[in-house]
Amino acid sequence: MEIVQTWTGRTACVLQAALRLTNEQFAEHLGISTRTIVRWHANPDLAPRTEMQQLLDTTYEKAGDAVRRRFGLLLRPTAEVAVAQAQALRVAIAVVLRGDQVLLVCRRGDETLSWQFPAGMCKPGAVVASVAVQETHAETGVHCAVREELGSRVHPKTGVLASYVLCDYLAGEATNRDSVENTDVAWVPLASLTRFIPTENIYPPILSALEAA
Repeated sequence: MEIVQTWTGRTACVLQAALRLTNEQFAEHLGISTRTIVRWHANPDLAPRTEMQQLLDTTYEKAGDAVRRRFGLLLRPTAEVAVAQAQALRVAIAVVLRGDQVLLVCRRGDETLSWQFPAGMCKPGAVVASVAVQETHAETGVHCAVREELGSRVHPKTGVLASYVLCDYLAGEATNRDSVENTDVAWVPLASLTRFIPTENIYPPILSALEAA
């Protein structure tokens, strides 16, 4: 039986594949939100929190021999396959403006927190702009409208294809509607953005768009 010292987004998704479950089925199996499963797919290097590590340990230990054998085989894909799978994932990221403020969420990590723009996984065939608007509301309760698309890049840290859209605030109070993944939601002054997200981590067209806003 394979021994997993520390579960990551990648190994959790390999377990999902070994169990042959959809995102929704795997989330129900673990008793967590589907958004968490999507986040693991989008962030293969992410290490879930301690209680989630224990939950994955228990799920793996209770799986049958056939599942554990599939897990071992799937755990060692070629480097080319791993890269192709990662880059096939697309995430829609919303940069939402309200006057001179921008909307951020504070993500949970394994003993770390990081401020980011609202984002969500795009299923095959999904429209990036629609996903960005829907996920922003799902995470924060904020309604927004897309002003323009800012472009896409393979994210330097996660390897997923990240597509960015600039949005305007329409209505809604910013609240944390995904307490499993996030600890906080905030409107941040544009002048203070780089105190929350380092400049080198921000997609350059975002900075250009915010300067012109």
